[in-house]
Formats: sequence, structure tokens, C-alpha cells
Amino acid sequence: MDATATQHLFFQHLKSLLPPHKALVDEVADLLNISNDSAYRRIRGEKPLGLDELHRLAAHFQVSLDQLLNLSSDALLFTGRPQPYASSTLEGWLANLERQLELMNSFSPRHVYFLNKDIPLFYHFQIPELAEFKLFFWMKSILRTDELKSTKFRFGDVYDAPRRAACQRIATLYAQLPTTEIWNVETLNSALRQIDFYREAGFFATPGDAHVLYRKVNELIDNIEFQAEAGVKCVLQQPTAEPSAYRLFVNEFILGDNTFLAELAGRRLTYLNHGVLYFVGTRDEGFNDFMFAHLQNLLQKSTLISGVGEKERSRFFNALRAEVAQRLSGAGAVG
Repeated sequence: MDATATQHLFFQHLKSLLPPHKALVDEVADLLNISNDSAYRRIRGEKPLGLDELHRLAAHFQVSLDQLLNLSSDALLFTGRPQPYASSTLEGWLANLERQLELMNSFSPRHVYFLNKDIPLFYHFQIPELAEFKLFFWMKSILRTDELKSTKFRFGDVYDAPRRAACQRIATLYAQLPTTEIWNVETLNSALRQIDFYREAGFFATPGDAHVLYRKVNELIDNIEFQAEAGVKCVLQQPTAEPSAYRLFVNEFILGDNTFLAELAGRRLTYLNHGVLYFVGTRDEGFNDFMFAHLQNLLQKSTLISGVGEKERSRFFNALRAEVAQRLSGAGAVG
């Protein structure tokens, strides 16, 4: 393949990565600080790209040149840049999460597949008490925020107006995404064990706060069960203005790992979870096709409980409530 054909292929690939409402020529012109006419000449292959221009475009669009040029390699390119532990990390993390969801929602058609190890954090963000506890837990126990080292959890301490607004926007954006989730009965455990740990370690300023959080977990379970019964995404048992399809499967022999695969206008992206809060993503077609096939295989071995399967749905969510009931009795004894 000659250089002109390769350059043309490169720009075709970039175009496929853009949301439908953005024009490739405008993006190229802005990134390279050139006129639209100059951008057109590069896109058409009339003017070769310089190495610095190629690097700038590839870095911005997170494109693997090795993959694009079909060079022999066993490497896979994943992108993602977790920030150093710092008090400002949480705001940056929330803003990045919001941007990613906005980008996904800009495509049509779109669908995401979520192989859950934990209850998706987007659902916690619908309930202020759970959202605040999650933020505090991440800041104190994961991000190691200095000012929280000797601080106990107390409602109202860290959930200020900007963070509350960000969590609500994120919850709404996720509700706008058509989604297939694969759960296991163990999916609830992470949320419960975090509360358990704080209660047993004496990290609640008021012991009764653990009881409040367990009750809010029950409320969360009710909301997700309502969503599963309706078969559409909801926020606090209210379908979105343009309801997005929701499928919930239960797999009894595989515990997920929070893998997140998005299909956006015919292209796939896979996000892998690491460090509790962070994800790295790849557009590698071979890897994404493999992950899609893997998820389809798991779905075939799972039970659909959304929209149909009332008996199985009730059995599953009642099992989750039973886990919470055990904690409520114990928390009641403490508080």
C-alpha cells in the first residue's frame, strides 16, 4: 500500500471515531492549526502529513499506528491516564466519567454491555446518601485524601453542591444509554462490605448511619428491580424522557470483573477496570470482537430477568434483600 492510500485509510479511520455531529475537516483544521482548505488537501491525500502532524492526530484520537499500518505485533494499545493520588483527583475523575458518557450518548445507534463485579456506580449516584458514602470511601480509602485520614464519615461533610450535581448528571447520562448488564448474586457484596468495614472499624461518626446506608441499599435494589421489570432505564423508578432499553441477565457461575463494552455506530470499544476507580480502553478491533463474542457466550449461559422471567427476577432480588436484612439486624444492635 502506497503512502497516499495509507494516509487516506488513516483519515477514514479518524472519521469513524467522530460523533455524527462533528466534521472531520473541522477537527483536523483545529488540531493542526491550519485552514479547512489545507485540512481537505491532507484528508484527500493531496498533501502528505508531516510526522509531527501524524503524531498530533494519532495522540488526540488515541489511534494505534501499529494496528492501522498492519504491522506484525502482539501488542494491544489501551488508553487511560489515572492521576496521582491527590485531593483534586475526585473532581477530575467525575469530570472524565461525565465526558465519556456524553461521548457515548452522542452516537446512534449505541449500546453498552456491562459484566458486573459490583453494582454499577451510576445507580449509587441516584441516591444521595449512597453517593456521599461512595465518594467519602473512595477519597479516604482509595485516593488517600490527606484531610480525611483521621476523619469519620458523617452525612453532609463531603457531598457539596458541585459534587451532588455531577453525580446526578452522571446517573442521568447512564440512564440514557441502552444497556445489557450481567449480574451475579455476589454483585451486591462490594457495596455491603464497604459499609460493614466502616461500621466494624468505627469509621462512622454516628453508629446509626450504617443502618441508614443499609436501608438505602434496599432502596437501590428496589429501584433496579423496578427498572428490570419495566425493561427500560430509569432514574428513581422514573423512565427517562426517551426510554432506553435495559436487559438484565443473571449468571450463576461467573463473577464479573466490571468489563464495559460499548457499541457506538457500528464500532466497538472495550474498557477494563483497574485500581477500583479507573478504566483503560481500547479500539483494537480484534480484541473488541473477542470480548463481544465472550460476552455473547456468557449471555447464552445466563438467565434473562428483565421484562420477562418474573419468578426468577423475584427470586434474585429477594436473595439480595436477604443479604441486606442480615446487616440491618446487626446494625440495629450496634446503633
